[in-house]
Amino acid sequence: MAGEREGTASFTYHGGNVAAARSAFPDAPQPWIDLSTGINGRPYPIGALEAASFERLPEPGAVVALETAAACAYGADPACVIAAPGTQALIQWLQWLFPARRVGVLGFSYAEHARVWGRAGAVVEVVEEAAALAGFDVAVVVNPNNPDGRLVAPDRLADLADRVGLLVVDEAFVDVMPDGSSLVPKLPSARTIILRSFGKTYGLAGLRLGFAVASPDLAPAIRDALGPWAVAGPALAVGCRALDDSGWLKDTIVHLKVEAARLDALLANAGARIVGGTPLFRLAQVRDGKQWFEHLGCAGILVRPFAERPEWLRFGIPAQDRQWERLSAALIQAGTRARPFGRRTNRRSAVPAHP
Repeated sequence: MAGEREGTASFTYHGGNVAAARSAFPDAPQPWIDLSTGINGRPYPIGALEAASFERLPEPGAVVALETAAACAYGADPACVIAAPGTQALIQWLQWLFPARRVGVLGFSYAEHARVWGRAGAVVEVVEEAAALAGFDVAVVVNPNNPDGRLVAPDRLADLADRVGLLVVDEAFVDVMPDGSSLVPKLPSARTIILRSFGKTYGLAGLRLGFAVASPDLAPAIRDALGPWAVAGPALAVGCRALDDSGWLKDTIVHLKVEAARLDALLANAGARIVGGTPLFRLAQVRDGKQWFEHLGCAGILVRPFAERPEWLRFGIPAQDRQWERLSAALIQAGTRARPFGRRTNRRSAVPAHP
């Protein structure tokens, strides 16, 4: 089974490890369909880039231009926006910039937050309600949450900022959520850091670009820690171009919502229960997550399992017709093999009835 294959433990910590999938399922059809990350499979068209963006050190003015574009897109004060080589780099820095003894994480959520703070020596506690974060030295909220899409209202987060030493809000997937979901326009005046990913929504994760939107008392320390030339020239150019293109983002959100509903229907028809998600990924509950993961892996489709929730699988949104066809065929077979939630199996055909 999948959990017994060499190297498959890595699938339960991060998505995107296609090399490990090839090793675990050597007979799977090619090319692999990677639905394990929640990264938009229809990337922003970056167009041509000037050679100078690769050849020269980034100019300070280019950094200012990018941070201004991000501030405009997010509804922030440009002085509070810091460009970084991906939000993961910012997560790694926080433990050193703001040491803490007790860290609360609103879970079940993205594992890197708890891992990074715990490695720094903090006592990390995962709580189930936002109100339970009050009193921690650092409170971490992934909003919308990865993997279930849970949203905490910005007003509640702003109130929480007054009751913790430092509030960290990871808004990696908020670009595709309804207006009013982000805390950025209501940024508290002190002790708050909001992380914004670029690569997920714009489908350019390899560019390594992200932002911290920090309250005025914290922004200078983050900027100083990253130092000069933290963001590569091509990322500065592409980021400016994409963040200024509000029309592309609006069209992409509409498309993703339609495709997310399409994926929900496929999963439900195969016997899965949709328990959450965002327009960039869907979270499904199945009878035997290991069996489903193995079956999809044999079909050359990588999804995201969870060691802590073996009945959960997270699915990204297919980007091409051929991907939809292969996923549909694999899900039909998976639904035939596994008894779905809330339904009885037709013993004569061994095919579950549709809801």
